[in-house]
Amino acid sequence: MKLVRKMLGHAMTMAPHAVAIGLKFEDGEDGRGRMSVAWREDLVADPDSGVIASGVVTALLDHCCGLAVNATGKISFPIATLDLRIDYMRPAAPRSGLTAEAHCYKMTRSIAFVRAEAWDVDRSDLVATAQAAFILNRG
Repeated sequence: MKLVRKMLGHAMTMAPHAVAIGLKFEDGEDGRGRMSVAWREDLVADPDSGVIASGVVTALLDHCCGLAVNATGKISFPIATLDLRIDYMRPAAPRSGLTAEAHCYKMTRSIAFVRAEAWDVDRSDLVATAQAAFILNRG
């Protein structure tokens, strides 16, 4: 299982934009995935606030949701984000990285459904949540 997790992590962090923002694989198995992104000055939208940009949060949640789908172990073909809804509850803490965890809770023949959460310092005080659907490209 360690090799499968390592392969998942490599696949989920090698997309050019994942590399550019520094997404890091934390874990992935049994339909769950965890990823993180460290704070960097070039990822900040407003230099006065020091808060990581919302686009980084979106990318982290999207990738983490895709990781959860792949971590089901039930697919060996490409997937694509069909729908992604994000609810932002608050800005991330200044100069703080983020962690996200996602769970693929339902798969049909053609669609996977996922929920995710992102936080900075305290998981009980979420920065954002996501609800996503992924098309399973069996083609």
